[in-house]
Amino acid sequence: MSGGLKIKLTLLDNIIWLMLSLFFFACALGIPAFASWNNIVNILYHTTIMSMLVLAQGFVLLSGNLDLSIDAVLAFAPGAVILASTKWFPGVLGNPYLAILLTLLVGGCIGFFNGYCVARLGMNAFMQTLSLSIILRGMVLFLIPLSIFPLDPVYSFIGKARFPALGNLPAAIPVAFAVYFFFHILLKHTVFGRNYLATGGNARASFVAGIDTRKMVIAGFIIAGLLSAVAGMLTAGRQDSVSNTMGNGMTLLAFAGALLGGTSMSGGKGSAFGMLGGAILLGMFSNALNLLGVKVTLIHAAQGALIFVAILVDRFRIALRAKLLRDEQLRKLKGAKG
Repeated sequence: MSGGLKIKLTLLDNIIWLMLSLFFFACALGIPAFASWNNIVNILYHTTIMSMLVLAQGFVLLSGNLDLSIDAVLAFAPGAVILASTKWFPGVLGNPYLAILLTLLVGGCIGFFNGYCVARLGMNAFMQTLSLSIILRGMVLFLIPLSIFPLDPVYSFIGKARFPALGNLPAAIPVAFAVYFFFHILLKHTVFGRNYLATGGNARASFVAGIDTRKMVIAGFIIAGLLSAVAGMLTAGRQDSVSNTMGNGMTLLAFAGALLGGTSMSGGKGSAFGMLGGAILLGMFSNALNLLGVKVTLIHAAQGALIFVAILVDRFRIALRAKLLRDEQLRKLKGAKG
């Protein structure tokens, strides 16, 4: 592969950062105070929850699957644990550190259940996760008819705390960036990451090569469950309560963020930092609409249009990549004949 083609493919894979830059400068020129430090921090802070869901959805997409239950896990994992630690078994589960571990455990177990059903039982990922999403939402509505508040400061720390020494920076922002950095290393610089991407790219060839593709798929769903639980703790911490409406309607937006960030619906292609760019673009888009005073009903329509744009961008990226690779092959063939 020529150096020029490598540069073109790299730019194509990271087109989200060009889109993000253009959108930022356009909003900075047209919307007063959009580019102010306080508003940038506000965008990043309000993006942290969605960024966890974008990473969760994107990680599952990398394996060639889809998870429609992530926003339900966001509500159920902290909801069930807080209910158990404050109402059912306060003497046993009242420790906030234990509550944090249990929240992650619940999210991971739900992810394992999804992964097992898809990888071992051969169930369709779309239908499996859709059914579980409906089940979890129903359970949340039944168990938490009213909000539970306030929460222990330790439990709500990552969603609520701020660092005065860093200009009152919300703790959620460095937490989100640290999570993304960890998954960047995991995907790009570990054997697990290479095997996981190979599974999504070509499951049959990966299996023949000795990779346990079913374990890879299960691991992807477990990670999605864990990230959804983290998103739930961020949400609960930010509002200092647990409610049955947490995360409503965020799954498809997370899907759009992952696609915008360069994750392919066909699996095997994508990066953690690309997904981060997609999540930030979603946050900027929502912030710009709010600053412009757009009505809530139109915001929903605009978000639907953004999902459509994300699908178009994914199709464009795939088609252009295929054309560049095909042109490179033709150039080599012509050179060989000459």
